[in-house]
Amino acid sequence: MKNEKNERIATWLAFALLPLSGFATDVYIPSLPSMGSELGASSIQVQMTLSVFLISYGISQLFIGGILDSFGRYRLSIISIGVFTLSCLVIAITHNIYVIYLMRIIHGITVAIIVVSKRAYFVDKFEGDRLKRYLSMFTIIWSSGPIVAPFIGGYLQSMFGWQANFYFLAILAAVLGVLELIYSGETLKHRAEFHLKKIAGIYWSMISTLSFTLGLLMLGFAYCMVMVYNMTGPFIVEHQLHLTPVIAGYCSLILGFAWMVGGFISKGIINKPFYTKMAANVALQMLFVVAMIASVSFLSNLYTLVFFAFVIHVGAGFTYNNYFTYSLSQFPKNAGIASGLSGGVVYVIVSFLSYGIVNFVPAKDERNLSYSYFILILLSGVIMFLIFNRHKKSKRLLAEAPVAAYIHDEV
Repeated sequence: MKNEKNERIATWLAFALLPLSGFATDVYIPSLPSMGSELGASSIQVQMTLSVFLISYGISQLFIGGILDSFGRYRLSIISIGVFTLSCLVIAITHNIYVIYLMRIIHGITVAIIVVSKRAYFVDKFEGDRLKRYLSMFTIIWSSGPIVAPFIGGYLQSMFGWQANFYFLAILAAVLGVLELIYSGETLKHRAEFHLKKIAGIYWSMISTLSFTLGLLMLGFAYCMVMVYNMTGPFIVEHQLHLTPVIAGYCSLILGFAWMVGGFISKGIINKPFYTKMAANVALQMLFVVAMIASVSFLSNLYTLVFFAFVIHVGAGFTYNNYFTYSLSQFPKNAGIASGLSGGVVYVIVSFLSYGIVNFVPAKDERNLSYSYFILILLSGVIMFLIFNRHKKSKRLLAEAPVAAYIHDEV
């Protein structure tokens, strides 16, 4: 980046590329039923296009951080944008579900490189309160994808068919790629030696930090609530309620906004006691999911579906914003690895858990969706209980340490 003006534009471009993973998953959500019909595929087969992307995206992030810390962010990111653009075009012109699976795997790898490099960009360029403020904005900016993408996708589906979603992704990526070539540049100041044993040691030190690992589980459960709706919601809206893809797109837009609301609430009370606000959040989610299960017996329609899902997704966005900010800022000297590991583990959890849940509780109606939410919130409650107990134990040990030192000195 040659001057300060370019740096400002590059920062905005970094924010603009962060929602690409959300666009890659959410823009064609209203098209899932139509894709199944036109490709002669079952609902599980078309839902698998989401799962293979998430698995590829998650696993790639586990390894890409170390590569980016050693070889730089910029060139790999530019190449990935180009490959992503071409793979979108291949999906748009093919009618083979297995070719789509392969292209979605490529999507996962390339989007992982792009997003991890852009997360690391902020740690490279900023520090202190400014960095903390930018990190807390990540989930808010990212949530623009789930808000805008299904809304656009619903109209594209109605007017042009499911292929238009992937033409749109190709055009979006191409435009951002050209702007990156003009305005952006390399931000890594000190390249780490690409030594597999040393990198493995860094990974192990992060994973063995219990607070970090439990936080990743909380991130996974929170985002899985969104993904379970993404995989089941369009079928409920279009098949059970007999509404249009445009309505399904509006529902996804509203629930994407719920995630953003959760992020804004989190940012607004960032200085409140961490464990207290997180425990209260999980308790409120449990209260509303129990109410959702109870209400289905006597009232079930589009409005109840969106209302309860909205409240639960606000809580999920709140959880994700808090734990993502904490996880990414915990290891500033290895920003690429921390970014990749955080995103990678989360998406691996989400891909397997969401696919398992929609198979165990199929996309049939609001009742099944409420059971899926209940499972995830219950798991979140268990992890929060472990986190809270560990926090209490740590406080007690800290309180006892000065007393033990005093007795030792007296003896």
